[in-house]
Amino acid sequence: MDKADMAFVLASAGLVLLMTPGLALFYGGMVRGKNVLGTIMQSLFLIALISIEWVYLGYSMSFGPDVGGVIGDLSWFGLKGVTSSPSPDYATTIPQTVFMIYQCMFAIITPALITGAFAERVRFAPFLVFSVLWAILVYNPVCHWVWGKGGWLGKIGVLDFAGGLVVHATCGAAALAGVLVLGGRKGYGRVSFMPHNLPMTMLGTGILWFGWFGFNGGSALAANEVAATAFVATHLAGMAGMLLWVVMEWLCRGKATTLGAASGAISGLATITPAAGFVGPNSAIVIGGIAGVLCYLAVSMKGRIGLDDSLDVVGIHGVGGMVGTLCLGIFASTQVNPGGVDGLLAGNTAQLGKQALGVVVVGVYAFVVSWLLFKGVHSLLGMRLSEEAEVEGLDFAEHSEAAYNN
Repeated sequence: MDKADMAFVLASAGLVLLMTPGLALFYGGMVRGKNVLGTIMQSLFLIALISIEWVYLGYSMSFGPDVGGVIGDLSWFGLKGVTSSPSPDYATTIPQTVFMIYQCMFAIITPALITGAFAERVRFAPFLVFSVLWAILVYNPVCHWVWGKGGWLGKIGVLDFAGGLVVHATCGAAALAGVLVLGGRKGYGRVSFMPHNLPMTMLGTGILWFGWFGFNGGSALAANEVAATAFVATHLAGMAGMLLWVVMEWLCRGKATTLGAASGAISGLATITPAAGFVGPNSAIVIGGIAGVLCYLAVSMKGRIGLDDSLDVVGIHGVGGMVGTLCLGIFASTQVNPGGVDGLLAGNTAQLGKQALGVVVVGVYAFVVSWLLFKGVHSLLGMRLSEEAEVEGLDFAEHSEAAYNN
């Protein structure tokens, strides 16, 4: 047991938890004023809902004793046997309870990220049903495949340092499925959906960026050199993503925007996530720059194909998570992290193939199961707001509240 490691991971868990309210502000500022509380509530309430799911099902399914490389069994139901002693399989210098609560924060923010895709048009109660089912059927199995002891993707060598596949690819695929099933907002293509409070979004961006140091740095699960590597890579990729996104705006639209700067930073942070502990500073800058360009282009395409991904979840998190996972297979170096692998540039062509397999498998699985869940919950419970409620706004229609009293 190492007290410094324990303190570091506990602090990182707090930072990752902070990301969910930060995400709520990030998303809340981008919707119209009549939907801000409903949008914030979708993220905020998942802290309670997914924490309960994690205690009774999620942790055991994700990290419990392996069943066929596919899922953990339920022997840790209700955290039975999860003690203050280190686990022999995970984070051997900290209590298993610390590892458990750190991973809980990842489980919380992942379904919260999906909410940006269908912002302003989903009923609260069916959304909660979908979120629990999605955590059980998508997040927990993929988490076990990649990070769980005996998980089949991890066994064949697919790497994901902090959640490019487990978090960003799954939520991006689910976001695409949700938009296809639920359709666009009323008036999409004819009505302007301008953000009502960009300063709120910028505040959310700052909180997310701050929390991301715990998200990526904490994934080393120890206060060591790998954590330092991930911390530095995180900041540099976020910076490069912001820089290149703004350059793309200048080139394509003639002006830089605050929303573009925020989106670029998040794209860089999301894209470096799978590779953060395996690449050096210069590679991190390149990966962040790639993210700024590719995610900008992906977001720019949504209007052309009629995809009302309200807050750009597919273009930023989906594309970013998958691109970053592939970049790991290109830029990873054992000179940076002796416990990692070499990528394509270091002569290991096989790793890129493994990463590509992970992207395809996780992307297809998450999309198909998410599509079926959206279809099922919408058919049985009606996820979509009525036209009258959508005009009235989420805040009053779903919560009988108003963010701003005139």
